[in-house]
Formats: sequence, C-alpha cells, structure tokens
Amino acid sequence: MSATTPDDELMELLDRVAAQEQAALKLLYDQTASRLYGLALRIVGNKEWAEDVLQDSFLGIWRNAKTYRDSLSPPLAWMGMLVRGRALDFLRRRRAERLHVNVPIEDVEELLQDNEAQSPVQWVETSEQAAALHQCLQQLEQPQRQVVSLAYLKDLSHSELASNLKLPLGTVKTWMRRSLEQLRKCMARHV
Repeated sequence: MSATTPDDELMELLDRVAAQEQAALKLLYDQTASRLYGLALRIVGNKEWAEDVLQDSFLGIWRNAKTYRDSLSPPLAWMGMLVRGRALDFLRRRRAERLHVNVPIEDVEELLQDNEAQSPVQWVETSEQAAALHQCLQQLEQPQRQVVSLAYLKDLSHSELASNLKLPLGTVKTWMRRSLEQLRKCMARHV
C-alpha cells in the first residue's frame, strides 16, 4: 500500500470539483485557501482585494477544474497560476479605472479592444511557459527542486532556506546557482 501525497489528495479533490461536487470544493478551499490568499496578498498588496481575488479564483477553479492536467503541473501550482492571473487582472482593472476617469469614451473603447486582442495570446504564452518550466523543474533532483521552489514560492532568502531545511548555507547557495543555471539552459531550449 502506498501512502497518498498532498498532491494526490489535491488532484482527487480537483477531480471531484470537476464533477461539480460542492463538498469537494469546500475541502479544497479548506486545504489551500491560506496559501493562495498569501499569494494573492503579495500580488495585490491589500487584504480586502486579496479576499476578492481569492473568491474569484475559487469560482474559476470551480468552473475550470475539468481543464486541470496533472501531467502539466502540480495542483497547487495550477491553482497558484489561476490566482496569479486573477490578481494581475484585478490590478489591471484597478489601474484602468484610475486611468480612464478623464479619458473620452471613444478612447476607452479603443483601449478595451486592444486589451481584449492581447489577452488570449498572452494567456497561451503564459500557459506554455508554465508547462515548460514544470518540465524543466522535473529534471532537477528533488532536493534542488525543493530549494528553488521554496525560494520562489515562499520568497525565502538563502539563509532562511538553510535554516528551514537544516542545510549548510554554502550548500543552499551552490544548489540554487547550479539549479538556476540548469533551468536557464532548459528554458532556452523551449523558447
């Protein structure tokens, strides 16, 4: 018997959410909301806005759970990308609201058409980059992948990583440097 990992549990919950099971959405929310809220808060910089982004993100998860593919990314990374996209969209809307207060209506319509034309392409590019990054990360050994992931997802410094992982500071720095170089080379092949 193999023990289930947190990713396995989240994948199962996403499958149930894809089947429109409301109880699964609540469980998924309970298990991931605090981390996803933290991500939203870092991006938008305001607690109320982060709550709005989180709520919108879980509506998106409810609607799009059937599009999740575990072969492309871990479940939390997929949900994180969705939160990030919602948060950036929120900031764009806020910025647009401030910019368009004194803009003639004809100019607003033109700007909206330009933004709509760019969004799907940018979304596809971001999705392709995320898939490529996931493939490149999988090529790293587990300890190095953990160091890189923690550094970027939790925004930890080298010394914080060394302390949390109980590793020598020099080891963490070496793993980071080598891993980032390997990721750079791998991502260059995908461009």
